[in-house]
Amino acid sequence: MADNYLEKKYEALQERKAREQRAKQIAWKKRMDAYRKRLALEKEAAPQTERQPADGGEKHP
Repeated sequence: MADNYLEKKYEALQERKAREQRAKQIAWKKRMDAYRKRLALEKEAAPQTERQPADGGEKHP
């Protein structure tokens, strides 16, 4: 009898962990999709300007 009780408790624990993990995956996917969408919108909205090289651009002898 105790074995069945412990087995059921363990199975319930495993099921709860699996549900929590799935919920985390779904939440992460939603955040990633929102982030990609925001990046796309920012890329469209940003003006296309030439970038200056980090060292100032011009080379002096």
